[in-house]
Amino acid sequence: MNAMKLIIIDCKAWERHCSDFANFIHRIEQLIGNPPETEEWLDNEAVCRRLGISKRTLQSYRDTGKIPFSIIGHKCYYKESDVTELLNTGNE
Repeated sequence: MNAMKLIIIDCKAWERHCSDFANFIHRIEQLIGNPPETEEWLDNEAVCRRLGISKRTLQSYRDTGKIPFSIIGHKCYYKESDVTELLNTGNE
């Protein structure tokens, strides 16, 4: 049978410990910041449907820098927010 171990700490020492721990957490949060919200990524087909354009037009948008993209495994992906921004600016 395991015996329970009892540790007695002065109230002020416990409060100091809790305060130090809270400060530590605060410093860590400042270093790493708030984690970014995950954003949906769209492939070529989804972007073409969303914008109502052809794959060739989307290629032109990539070539001219009109829409940012990332390539993963020989496929292009686009942040949903970038596609939405392009829709909102009306620069299709």
